[in-house]
Amino acid sequence: MTDQTSLLLDERDGPVRVLTMNFTQRRNALAVPLRIELIAAMEAALADADCRAIVLTGAGGHFSSGGDISGMEGVTGPGGRERLKLVHRLVRLMVTGEKPIIAAVEGYAAGAGLALAALCDLVVAARDARFQCSFNKIGLVPDFGAAWILPLRMGLGRAKYVMLRGKAFGAEEAERWGLAEAVVEPGAARAEAVALAHELAGLSPLSNGFSKALLARMPRDLDEMLKAEADAQAVLFTSEDFDEGRRAFLEKRAPQFSGR
Repeated sequence: MTDQTSLLLDERDGPVRVLTMNFTQRRNALAVPLRIELIAAMEAALADADCRAIVLTGAGGHFSSGGDISGMEGVTGPGGRERLKLVHRLVRLMVTGEKPIIAAVEGYAAGAGLALAALCDLVVAARDARFQCSFNKIGLVPDFGAAWILPLRMGLGRAKYVMLRGKAFGAEEAERWGLAEAVVEPGAARAEAVALAHELAGLSPLSNGFSKALLARMPRDLDEMLKAEADAQAVLFTSEDFDEGRRAFLEKRAPQFSGR
């Protein structure tokens, strides 16, 4: 789908699906209709047998400005809980889905936009990108899973520093603090993220999928993690991908993984 009027553009680049938020008049604010489209596109990409990696980015020079504050007037307590149920559906898809998701961040990733980027497995940020956990600027608590993912990425102290101050910071700080894995020149985030997605797509999808599943169980105690590790590895030992990877290593050739 490449309809420029859509709130979300869904493009295929070989084994990579590129999802582009396209609510440019509000810097890709996460309005309810965009959230619905994100859920549908993420479900489709995760279920697509030909897709091995996903890139999430924003049109118009920005990743996402966060929640659509203009659509929050008159939200009741019960209504707010319903809105968050929609958010949490997307969060669970991204965290528990077995395909790697890479964020390509240009411009602003603020509030829920910062959390959305952090939920991706890898973050590629333009050098001039700006990140901000700005929920306290409007009297709300961080949502979109921010209170779960930010301490895992940044450590508890740094997460508090970012969440409680609510101030913007740059891409190099984001990389240093564990919120971004790569910093590139302005305008190059999408291309770098797609290249990285193609690199991941060439590896064993079963291995990467089980790795994501293991990490999604964090934080857990050591015994629980070791049991989960043993369960995953036991399955992978019987897979065609492991047999192919082992043979390719011994034969000194590139493996051809099938995802079986």
